[in-house]
Amino acid sequence: QVQLVESGGGLVQAGGRLRLSCAASGRAFSTYAMGWFRQAPGKEREFVAAISWSGGRTYYTDSVKGRFTISRDNAKNTVYLQMNSLKPKDTAVYYCAADMARSRDLRENQDDYDYWGQGTQVTVSS
Repeated sequence: QVQLVESGGGLVQAGGRLRLSCAASGRAFSTYAMGWFRQAPGKEREFVAAISWSGGRTYYTDSVKGRFTISRDNAKNTVYLQMNSLKPKDTAVYYCAADMARSRDLRENQDDYDYWGQGTQVTVSS
């Protein structure tokens, strides 16, 4: 079992920045990949970014490349999502998730993720 708790969401103006954190507990954090997803009002949940168990590989959806950075600190059992140059279309509930399969590839299908946090709201005003 893995428990995930997100924090760091809030209200920010367009062009601003936020850093989301996701604290994990349970199984050894350094043994599984992590991902961030988001769900905007009235829309399906979508992939944002993923990071390998070691932190050596990352993968982003096109709409956040160059603006968002995923990272992890295995000593702190925490994964981060640094979000810069935020846009109103980034407004959503952001979720972190754990991919326990140790696949060679970083995955963007939410069905491949085994554990989820409760989400944190990010609102970007224009």
